[in-house]
Amino acid sequence: MSKADDAKSLVQQALDKALVAQQPLAGKNVERLRRVHPDDTPQELIRRLDRYYLTSVTASGGASGAAAVVPGAGIPTSLADVMLFTEASVLYTLSLAEVHGMHPEDLERRRLLVLTVLLGDGATRALEKGVRRTGPYWARRIVDAIPMSAINRANKVLGPRFITKYGTKQGVLVLGKQVPLGIGAALGAGGNHVFGRLTIKSARAVFGPPPSSWDADDRGDEAPFGPDTEESGSVTPTEA
Repeated sequence: MSKADDAKSLVQQALDKALVAQQPLAGKNVERLRRVHPDDTPQELIRRLDRYYLTSVTASGGASGAAAVVPGAGIPTSLADVMLFTEASVLYTLSLAEVHGMHPEDLERRRLLVLTVLLGDGATRALEKGVRRTGPYWARRIVDAIPMSAINRANKVLGPRFITKYGTKQGVLVLGKQVPLGIGAALGAGGNHVFGRLTIKSARAVFGPPPSSWDADDRGDEAPFGPDTEESGSVTPTEA
């Protein structure tokens, strides 16, 4: 199996594991932050989540880049970075859902929510082909409104795109980290920092503005999912 295939396989494993393991941790994460920072508004707490997430993925990238110079340890360490990045991204996305008052208990709904955030515009374009979009933000519809048949169709399209996009991009970083210590660490940290910022930007577009307060129910003016959409809609692959 090639290095790129290794990376893709590890991304798939990390995603599947994180979608199960990180769900309860996301709720506890938000509860802990609210206890530690009781005066934070939802918007302020989201900013904390942004900073923690970006710091985490940047640090893990730098560490794996530095470790890449150890004989025999470079490739396994770099592939471990793929897992850490994916797990951190899933925890970040599900923590945002908690702040927004969304609790995606169903595994496939969590999967689509995470894939939509991590694939960004490519996921949005693909979803628009198969689901009638009636509002500016997708997250609450994914969690509450879209029928499971449409969720499953979307995941079948977006899943392979996610694995290819992140497995390949992180695979490129794996090769880039096989360089001297300082340069390898910079490449690893810099690459993860860029991916992290893109994830944060995409999350803004998917979740929309945070609630105005912890008691608010800011669902926006979204029309319900049409009964004919589930039967007639089909997710058309679009370049991610």
